[in-house]
Amino acid sequence: MEVRYANHPDDYKLYSTDTLRKHFLIEKIFVKDVANLIYSHIDRIIFGGIMPVDKEIELNNAARELRVKYFLERREMGIINIGNDGVVKVDGIEYRLKNKDGLYVGRGAKDIQFKSIDKENPAKFYVSSTPAHASYPTVKIEISKANPVKLGNLETSNERTIYQYVHPAVCKSCQLLMGMTILEPGSVWNTMPCHTHDRRMEVYFYFDMDDDTRVFHFMGEPQETRHIVVANEQAVISPSWSIHSGVGTKNYTFIWSMAGENQDFDDMDFVDTRTLK
Repeated sequence: MEVRYANHPDDYKLYSTDTLRKHFLIEKIFVKDVANLIYSHIDRIIFGGIMPVDKEIELNNAARELRVKYFLERREMGIINIGNDGVVKVDGIEYRLKNKDGLYVGRGAKDIQFKSIDKENPAKFYVSSTPAHASYPTVKIEISKANPVKLGNLETSNERTIYQYVHPAVCKSCQLLMGMTILEPGSVWNTMPCHTHDRRMEVYFYFDMDDDTRVFHFMGEPQETRHIVVANEQAVISPSWSIHSGVGTKNYTFIWSMAGENQDFDDMDFVDTRTLK
């Protein structure tokens, strides 16, 4: 499990492009037959990719690094499959996840395995996990059962649908919020005017992009912005003090995961675009 440490906004202002990418960008999410996980000291979120091909992947293999008996002993987890059909087995119960199906797994689930239905066309499970103080039931969340929120329009190049998976409108969780945003063809902006939410951090995982498509992920304090160029199936850690916004060379899809003080999706401090620097 790779560890990423927290960064002070004053330090970040001095970072070169390479240093910025080193601390905030994860360039490789999916690795064959590996639970490729990243542990961020920002709100103790764990995220990453699980791509079973030739074998089932047992999540508890990562528990040793957390100094717990099993991975979700003190955590909860959200899963969204962005690949082909796969199965997640939770304490003996199998949940078949098609493309863009999700699963919430509550604290206390002990045995968790991941497998693909067809090794030639493997599943790709994107996972996010946060510390949890209570246990809630495991819930399968097909995209048809996620809560859709349509925002933006073509005039501002940001027509998109936000699918809320792990969210109070869909299922109970302790602090994890997780969902997926799909931009319509012709739309490239996510959230402009941009915003911060000092009470919650966020991780963005970008996918469904062409090989030559790039997203310019904007971050930093509103008067000291930077950008990170992101390719397909890469992720960015966005601290709570950072603006949350991005623009692509073409439409794209991303999974967002949040951890922090509350579960109020609308808890955003919007920034006047005229004040950005």
